Amino acid sequence: MPSTEPPSVPPANVLPKVAAIRAADGERLRSVHLPGITLTVRSRRPAREGLPPALYVHGLGGSSQNWSALMPLLDGVVHSEALDLPGFGDSPPPDDGDYSITGHARAVVRHLDASGRGPVHLIGNSLGGAVVTRVAAARPDLVRTLTLVSPALPEIRVQRSAVPTGLLAVPGVAALFTRLTREWTAEQRVRGVRALCYGDPERVSEEGFRSAVEEMERRLQLPYFWDAMARSARGIVNAYTLGGQHALWRQAERVLAPTLLVYGGRDQLVSYRMAQRAARAFRDSRLLTLPDAGHVAMMEYPEAVATAFRELLTDTADAVDTVDTVGTGKPTGGERTDGAVDGEPANQTTGG
Repeated sequence: MPSTEPPSVPPANVLPKVAAIRAADGERLRSVHLPGITLTVRSRRPAREGLPPALYVHGLGGSSQNWSALMPLLDGVVHSEALDLPGFGDSPPPDDGDYSITGHARAVVRHLDASGRGPVHLIGNSLGGAVVTRVAAARPDLVRTLTLVSPALPEIRVQRSAVPTGLLAVPGVAALFTRLTREWTAEQRVRGVRALCYGDPERVSEEGFRSAVEEMERRLQLPYFWDAMARSARGIVNAYTLGGQHALWRQAERVLAPTLLVYGGRDQLVSYRMAQRAARAFRDSRLLTLPDAGHVAMMEYPEAVATAFRELLTDTADAVDTVDTVGTGKPTGGERTDGAVDGEPANQTTGG
């Protein structure tokens, strides 16, 4: 019986050359080479020395560019870095092909362990929200505060508008969708994504739209684009079905870091009704609801998100000092310090 898995992709060192990824004013891009993965990291020069570090993690189909509107608003507060998860943005696929939530969490942990920047203010959107929740639960020594923008945490009743994205997880669907949409232009694809992700698509500037089209054209040239999308979508679905200590809601309850939750009232992918459940699950949480925002509030309403983040840092100054103290010693709760996530062994997928 033929395999329904997407075809394997060539090693990163023989992938075709594509257009350079865009960097906004004040940003720089660099490649970070770690065992089994190479990550592209977008950063901004800190406004002054000694600012605490922050790390931003994007959602499914996104990239570090998703944070380019928010990061400059926090220049005087944190030293910002945003990474492209393996297989997204300008980061090549992981050597082991692991696009699970745990696999992505390992990539974040490996970067933080290798850079020595932790503990950081950890910020995630959608898929990235699930990823950083897992990181914060497993490695509290790496996290000062946690900010989640429409995190992809399990829902019993998924919104109808989110079903097509979930269907990408079904083997063969990505290949079918690729065939059915072969004639679609990059502009058509971006308009569709914009309509799905924004509460008000008209908030996207013409310059922002053109930039998104250029990035879509670049991504469509990558032979692993749909493979990374499909496998990451499958990783979200699989994470939704996990029980016990690996369940995402159980892990949310284990997070020690002060947590800011941001939910949009017009979100078509993560239900607005999950905001109150999340506020109850995270033990030290505060909630920002934006009735007119969609799935990417940090792109639609960056000023509001930046203000809430600044307030988080002000309100939890004592808690942050406590986390700093914990980070200088052993992690609490008997967690591993060898790069493992969720109790899985630190092997070639963790960097050891």
